[in-house]
Amino acid sequence: MDGTAEHYGRGMRYGLIALVFFGTVLAYVDRQVLALLKPTLEATFQWSDEDFAHLGSAFSLAMAGSVFFSGLLVDRFGVRRAYGWAVAIWSLAGMAHAAASTVTQFVVARVTLSLGESVAGPATVKTTAQYLPLEERSVGLGIIATAPSIGAIVTPLVIPLIAVWFGWQSAFLVTGGLGVLWVVVWQISTRKLDVGAARKAAPQAGGTAWRELLTDRRTWAITGTKALADMVWWFMLFWIPDLFSKVFHLSQAEIGGPVALTYAMAALGAMASGLLFPALLRRGFSLNLARKVSMLAFSVLILPVTLALEMGSPWQAALLIGLALFAHNGFVTNIFGLTADIVPLKRVATVTAMGSVAGNITGMSMIEFAGWSLTNGHGYWPMFAVASLAYLAAMGFLHLMIPRIRESDGDGAEG
Repeated sequence: MDGTAEHYGRGMRYGLIALVFFGTVLAYVDRQVLALLKPTLEATFQWSDEDFAHLGSAFSLAMAGSVFFSGLLVDRFGVRRAYGWAVAIWSLAGMAHAAASTVTQFVVARVTLSLGESVAGPATVKTTAQYLPLEERSVGLGIIATAPSIGAIVTPLVIPLIAVWFGWQSAFLVTGGLGVLWVVVWQISTRKLDVGAARKAAPQAGGTAWRELLTDRRTWAITGTKALADMVWWFMLFWIPDLFSKVFHLSQAEIGGPVALTYAMAALGAMASGLLFPALLRRGFSLNLARKVSMLAFSVLILPVTLALEMGSPWQAALLIGLALFAHNGFVTNIFGLTADIVPLKRVATVTAMGSVAGNITGMSMIEFAGWSLTNGHGYWPMFAVASLAYLAAMGFLHLMIPRIRESDGDGAEG
């Protein structure tokens, strides 16, 4: 660390983490609204499964195209400015969905949403790396990593009811409006982030040496591992509401409960990861062993996910899918922690962004694969089979690229 974390009191550090947490919750609320309204929008606009898949892949493709540059922007301009503007953009784009009436108009709104949300991942990891000391990072990341799941829990419980009571357009207007309110609070609460210690960190964060970045095995270890894990998350986030509708024949109003259960379990996975890693360190495990044992444990937990399709009850299926999402969040929280541990601070946001690019590309592929599989009568089992083995593959790739994990000394070398 460069002293930045020590400059801020514990209360201020965790106030910042709380704001990032709520910003991430809003991001995933905005992402999931479309998936939850699929039955209504499908009936209203006569969409096919492939039309719906194209909307999801357009979001992922735009995210993949922009998130790398978002990482550079966060490294260049700092968390406060980059994240504040990003939330403003995606909130207004979310509200714009209410005015859409064609697939093309939804795609435009969706792409704009993704441009703003592409900043969230790099900003989150940059925040923890820059403002939290090593012993607090895993807990901070664990807290923030529960945010996608919290958003995914709240959304199915609230959005279908808003849509039924006030119309589907209201769901987009309410969620986007909450984002605008968050921006106001962010701007007021983070005025001191760009002065004092944060400014001292700016010279270090000012540029990226491309040769060092692209020839560093740590860069590709993070990128490849994230690509294999994220494709499962994007598939689940976009298609799980439809699975409960098609496979278990739940109505728009009935979908919320099982979907919320799956993401409640996902939130527990993020917290479990944030607690497990430091617990292993306290027991005397090395950084290398603590990270890899933790990640391997989560990789094994996802193996039985294919059995969800054989369950006779949507709640039984939700438990197995929830276990898979528990494992995913535990695994990915370790990836974020690993990035903050081993990547030099000046490149943290950029490397995080590269992982997000790769994850969005593989996620887009899984979303399109699901659309093709459903349209051609193959159902959900091919995607679930891929999901069950993806994390063991990611674990193997990480170990191949980094046989021994060591903490970065901050300037590009491993300590």
